[in-house]
Amino acid sequence: MEDAIYFEQIKQLVELQKVDNAIFTVRQKVEKTPREIWELEQLFEKSDVQRRHILKKISHLEEQQKRIALEIEEDTAKIRKSKNKLMQVSNTREYQAMTREVDNMEKVNHSREEEKTALFEELTNQQCALADTDLGHSSLQAELEVKKSGMEDKLEKSRGEMAVLEQTRRQVSKGIPSAVFMRYEFIRSRLEHPVIVAVKDGVCSGCNIAVPPQTFIELQRGQQILSCPNCQRMIFWCEHFTMPAEPEKPTTPATIVE
Repeated sequence: MEDAIYFEQIKQLVELQKVDNAIFTVRQKVEKTPREIWELEQLFEKSDVQRRHILKKISHLEEQQKRIALEIEEDTAKIRKSKNKLMQVSNTREYQAMTREVDNMEKVNHSREEEKTALFEELTNQQCALADTDLGHSSLQAELEVKKSGMEDKLEKSRGEMAVLEQTRRQVSKGIPSAVFMRYEFIRSRLEHPVIVAVKDGVCSGCNIAVPPQTFIELQRGQQILSCPNCQRMIFWCEHFTMPAEPEKPTTPATIVE
């Protein structure tokens, strides 16, 4: 391949990659919004489950509070009634028996008072937890509603951008020889973005692995389009062309699947 033809074809591929970079960026935006909404929905559902759990616990504590309060009230009435009877007892044995009974009832009542205090403290803690959960729950709900309301506008805008870029891509690819374009498309269909990358200091910028010395020498000659032996991407020497900044891509090197 003559040098002029080689440089022209690499230039065309670099231009095509610029368009594909833009398409890749738009596609990321299209995927990002629904993914963000899904993640928010998961957080909202988790918050909702936590909120229902706290509400259930509060309801249970309130029922226990009512039960304890009723038991304390009933026992207090019994103690009062027993003390009144105690004043009327003349028999020593009966007096001692009733005294023990009153003492036991007061001990039980005292235990219930302690349980009532513990329930009150736990109920207070759960109500504070509910207040904190409600704050986050409301915030998530508001954020979710905003993102959902703006999603369709963002997607519509992205679809418009994509249509323009696809048209530009068709125009750019017209000037690329069929065999070279098919090779580009073959790699593009099997690898993570990008397809054509620069080699700097002997290292492929697509997979960050050094190319063999002989391959690097041939690349510098600029006579034929080469591929990285490791990741199979098309490569060119960085001194020949300046590659535009590429969008963020996965860090795990991909390999061609035949």
